Amino acid sequence: MALMAEWQAALARFHFERPWWLLAVPLLLALAVWLARRSASGHGWGALVDAPLLEALRLPEPTIATRSAPWPWLALAWTLAVLALAGPTWQREPAAANATPDGWVVVLDLSPSMLAPDAAPNRVSRARYAIEDVLRAAQGARVGLVVFSAEPYTVTPLTDDVATVRGLTGPLSPDLMPGSGDKLGPALAMAQQLLERSTTRGGHVVVLTDGYADPEQASATAQSLRNRSTTVNVLAIGGAGRSATAGPKALPDLAQTTDVDATVQADGSATIEPVDLARLQQLARAGGGRVFGLNEMPALLTQLQTKVTRNAIALSDVEAERWRDAGVWLLPPLLLLVSFLARRGWW
Repeated sequence: MALMAEWQAALARFHFERPWWLLAVPLLLALAVWLARRSASGHGWGALVDAPLLEALRLPEPTIATRSAPWPWLALAWTLAVLALAGPTWQREPAAANATPDGWVVVLDLSPSMLAPDAAPNRVSRARYAIEDVLRAAQGARVGLVVFSAEPYTVTPLTDDVATVRGLTGPLSPDLMPGSGDKLGPALAMAQQLLERSTTRGGHVVVLTDGYADPEQASATAQSLRNRSTTVNVLAIGGAGRSATAGPKALPDLAQTTDVDATVQADGSATIEPVDLARLQQLARAGGGRVFGLNEMPALLTQLQTKVTRNAIALSDVEAERWRDAGVWLLPPLLLLVSFLARRGWW
């Protein structure tokens, strides 16, 4: 009784994982019937050659061909092949759970103030060097890049092709931006859109900036990112405790910009105000992260990689199951049947 109950349970679970392959069975059977009829009529020569002449032209056939024809066996072989491709199954087996790649979005400030030379050679160059470090650490994570000044722009969506992101990072400079400005809020919203379009639930946003002009909007968007389990960390680019002096050749457009805290001297040089760490810390707190200096890059990279490792460890304890494909058990009889059909004299 127990064996009967087990068989009934197996039959109740029986199904095909790829049932659309079964549509090929009637087509293949019809093809086998057509080939058998065509062979019986002398491969079509019966309609062109008189029967007595056709009989005289035929070569003596082997004895095996007079006993049986290959077409039923060919139809059986095709049917077994289709059933194997359809994936019959009635049992489940353990399966490894695969982690969804973590998503990192780098948000780079390309406002005119990023040309300040207080972080030699200038702030934007140091920011690009920092992005190189982030890309080298992005093992098992997908990286996207957003730049902003007055408006945000997506340089690359989330991708695991780190080489492409690296190639597009090199030419980035405030000179490429169509307008001057320093609005971080829209750039964070764009980073959130990139993460939502992907399959990642959480992720990291790394903001490389020396300051921004919309603290309320930026903090609100950072809080929204935090609500979707995305951490917003800030890398402060530039001097934090002292002013920087730049000559007129180093910052040709500094005196004409309105988003840079600078004092223009009589000789055309400009004194750049230091980075407002209090504002950056406000943003980091809203996003559930912290502010890092350029000398703290190892700590930032460790925090980024920790979440990827934590996800992988947590996922290793997940027990997953999948249907066991039993189509493989049809391959041995199929191979034996094909070898039997290869006998001389049948074709």
